[in-house]
Parts: sequence; C-alpha cells; structure tokens
Amino acid sequence: MLFFALTPNTMNKPSFFLAALCAGTLLLGSCSSDKTADTTATDGMAMDSSATMSGDMAGMDHSQMADGAAGASPQLVAMNEMMQKMHATKMKGNTDHDFAHHMLEHHKGAVAMADIQLRDGKDATMRRMAGQIKADQLQEITALEAAATRLDSAPTNYKPMDPADPFTSKMKASMDGMMQNMPKTVADPDMNFNMLMTVHHQSAVDMARAELAHGKDTKLKEMAQMMITAQEKEIAAFKDWHNQNGDKM
Repeated sequence: MLFFALTPNTMNKPSFFLAALCAGTLLLGSCSSDKTADTTATDGMAMDSSATMSGDMAGMDHSQMADGAAGASPQLVAMNEMMQKMHATKMKGNTDHDFAHHMLEHHKGAVAMADIQLRDGKDATMRRMAGQIKADQLQEITALEAAATRLDSAPTNYKPMDPADPFTSKMKASMDGMMQNMPKTVADPDMNFNMLMTVHHQSAVDMARAELAHGKDTKLKEMAQMMITAQEKEIAAFKDWHNQNGDKM
C-alpha cells in the first residue's frame, strides 16, 4: 500500500528525507516552488534498513513519501498523508494489534483517494470502482477499529525493532514494494487514481498476507483473507483498464 534515491549520509534515521530538495528540513511542502508533479512522484525517497526511532518497525518510515509542492497530484498528496499517519503509529509488538492499526490508516488513505476520484474523475469505470472501494473499506474500518481497541492489551509476540523478525520483514517489504513501484503522476486524474490505487492495493495485499502468516486473531485473519480476495480482483480490473486507456498517459 511509493518508490527516490538519497546518498547514504542523508539517511541517519529511518525516514524518507527530501534532503536534496529541502536542504535537510523535514517539513512537507517546504521544498522550493519549482518542484514539479513528476519529480514529486519520483524523487527524494529511500528506505533505511535499521530503525532508530523508538516503537517503530525496523526500517519502516512511511513519512515524506512525496512533498506537498504546488502542482502535485491530489491523489499523491493523499497517499503521502496516509504514509505519515502509518509512520506515526507506534508498534506494540503484537502482530494482530500492529496489523490492525497499520491497516486502519491504510484503509483511511484509500477512502481519501476514492473521495478525490469521485470529486475529480470523469471515467465511469474508475468512478464506480472508487465508490465500491470507499463503501467496502469504510465497512472494514469499523471492524478494524473494534479489533484495534480489543487488542490494546494483547501480549507481545514479535520484535518490531528486529529486521530479521519474519513479521517485521514482511510488513517492511509491503512498504518497500509500494515505494519501489510508485508511478509518475500524469495530468489525467482517472489515470492517477488507477495507477496509485493499484500500488496501494498491492501493499494492502502484502500486509494481509503477513497477518495470515503470523497473526493469531481468528477474526483478523479472516478479514485479511477477504482483503486479499477483493483487492487482488480489483488490481486485475485496474490493470485491464490501464491497458485499455494508454492515451490518458
């Protein structure tokens, strides 16, 4: 559920610093105004392999996916805000608890992106998919919120600061994959929704697979399987539409 190269000496904490653009500042939108939408989507991001921030999952900093420069795709801005909120979610060390909290923010990001598509998009297929995604994920958000509350006192069962931990590794891989496959945005809002939501959905599928492999909570594992089934079907539909609408690039 995002994919910019920095030099090693700029990565002294697990964050995607926009050092080259912002002269070391960490504030989104503080970059120079001549940053374009295309470079916003493809520059200034990297993943550190070690965690130095207390409570964060090893190597996972989801902040600063892209800057908020003028001209950036609203879809990309919404995705960036989602990543910041995921980064702000501290890891408890319980697979089910941490999956629920991360997926909760991930789903909220999808709803925000669907709302933008319903506001700006023109294509009937993409608008229909946006409406369905919003309805499905709002329903799942309610279930995830209940699970997150229920699991607040769940015991520790993995090591979020250990990159070799199997669950940590899989969750980090879902974020790495999103970063590495982040497309350049274009002028057409329907195409931007299509491309970004494809990457977003794949990240959710990868996170759900991590929960299936290492989670303990029966209800959450059932929900994870439902997410995989639904979102893999939607990914296929997104790719079919993309192949038929290359002119929108």
